[in-house]
Amino acid sequence: MNTLSHGIGANRGQFAHQVAQVFFVGLTLGMMRTVVPALSEAEFGVARGSFLLLSSFVVAFGVVKGSLNFVAGRLSERVGRRRVLFWGWLSALPIPLMIWHAPDWNWIVAATILLGVNQGFTWSMTQTSKLDLAHGNQRGLAIGTNEFAGYVGVAVAGIVTAYLAEHLGARAGLLWFGLSTVAVAGLATLLWVKETLPWARLESARHAMATGPRPRYPQNVSARPGTWEMFTLMSWRDRRMAALCQAGLVEKFVDAWMWVIAPVWLYQRGVPLTGIGWIVGAYGITWGVAQFWTGRLSDRIGRQKPIVRGMLLCGVGIGLMPLGEGQAWLLGSAALAGFGMALLYPNLSAAVADIAHPDWRGSAIGIYRFWRDFGYAVGAGLVGLTATLTGSLDSTFWLVAGAMVVSGLVVQLVSEETLPRLNPALE
Repeated sequence: MNTLSHGIGANRGQFAHQVAQVFFVGLTLGMMRTVVPALSEAEFGVARGSFLLLSSFVVAFGVVKGSLNFVAGRLSERVGRRRVLFWGWLSALPIPLMIWHAPDWNWIVAATILLGVNQGFTWSMTQTSKLDLAHGNQRGLAIGTNEFAGYVGVAVAGIVTAYLAEHLGARAGLLWFGLSTVAVAGLATLLWVKETLPWARLESARHAMATGPRPRYPQNVSARPGTWEMFTLMSWRDRRMAALCQAGLVEKFVDAWMWVIAPVWLYQRGVPLTGIGWIVGAYGITWGVAQFWTGRLSDRIGRQKPIVRGMLLCGVGIGLMPLGEGQAWLLGSAALAGFGMALLYPNLSAAVADIAHPDWRGSAIGIYRFWRDFGYAVGAGLVGLTATLTGSLDSTFWLVAGAMVVSGLVVQLVSEETLPRLNPALE
């Protein structure tokens, strides 16, 4: 007898375990986002003004994480979500040890490559597993909750590691924080996380008998699409998926900027390390907390409006930062950018999930996440090159803000509403 059922309420225990997992995923990412770039010169030998070298670790992260998102999506449909999640935690074990022993910046780049493997496997699986468990009309809430927990974890880690660096030193603080985070998360995966692939297969089996508004799935897709067919479908053959993928790529310019440029720019302006942690944390905390609401909002009003408005608002927040002075202005501008990210971020993933068939949803999400996180590499490379060519960090603000506005307009003009209730497939 089949005892599985869909819905967040019906699976609240397992859903809560997945929320805890992505919080630890966020902690693992966040430990690299404040202390490491701010102290790149003092601790790891990066020469002042070497913006391309400084951005190299985020470029490496974006390439690896994007590629591993793609791999994780395909793997999870063959070996299961839980196994891929655990492989992600195993890959993270050496990271804090490498930071502790790092003689130069090359070791930080190598550690960030492993971080990309960890994030590609773990974050992808927490999101996919929540979608497996949720009802179709709960996808915005499921992804919003996932990203809420993950990015609160990123922000918390950025603040906590800044204080640990002040009291224990940068290397010791990151060592103990990183080891404890990875160990607890890996153990929790073995003890409490369940495999959710059976829920996805149950949804697929019930799809043919479903009543009510049907999703506008892409046409002319094989029953069991291969890797190349899926990649081309997501990247250009379906205009909606292509528009969502480009938006995912461009929005990572903001996060790459916050990771590479913001700590250095603030440090050069005399902001102490703990102050940097709070300013960058305001962006992350606002982004994280608001997603719990914005994901649920999109289940009611649709995905496209929050996505487009979020792209524009995020660009405005970044553009405002260099125009004022003082801690309050910087905190407010960073929080505004974070709220824009909260509007767009979970709803891009929810829009992809809306029109991806359950038989190949894991692959679709993996390819979307490939393009999205490849944006780390493109964004970090562009901001590093722009800062190098202009000799000024201020020019990077306008690059990122302009890219967000243009990308949001592309979504408005090329994509469409994906929520089946508001834009169902024609029978």
